[in-house]
Amino acid sequence: MRTVTNPYLRLLDRAGRSPALDRVVRAADRPARRLVAREPLRRLFGGAATGIPLHVIAKDLPFGAWFMAQFLDLHPDSRRAARRLVGLGLLGAAPAAVSGWAEWAGCAEDRRRVGVLHAAATGTATVVFFGSWAARARGRERAGIRLSRCGAAILVVGGFLGGHVGR
Repeated sequence: MRTVTNPYLRLLDRAGRSPALDRVVRAADRPARRLVAREPLRRLFGGAATGIPLHVIAKDLPFGAWFMAQFLDLHPDSRRAARRLVGLGLLGAAPAAVSGWAEWAGCAEDRRRVGVLHAAATGTATVVFFGSWAARARGRERAGIRLSRCGAAILVVGGFLGGHVGR
């Protein structure tokens, strides 16, 4: 067995071995397995047609939209477009979540534990981005921008966790 010296990888390894996450894993397991119980759906989510699991593609929409909104927020004349991108990311979050859940169903136990942390982080980021969109829609641009920046930070954490799940 190889010794992990990277502190980040050690933390992920610890999370992957933590029985404290098992209750959440068990609660999510049955619906996830039902999601991929039928062969056509399993093939779709698994990327049988492309060789790339659907989640790898689907997560790019919310991630890309939300980070482009960050860029547009730097330009006051582009704030309306930024609000639209935040909304687009929200629309793309559901397909990304469902496809991720389907992929999670086939993961090993240690990856599933880290996967529930990934889902918690990205779900939290989605809620924060919803708050950003709602604030912007009410004309509270500064609050919307601040929430968007917080959502982006949480999303990065979720992305790192998800990258570990998919290794």
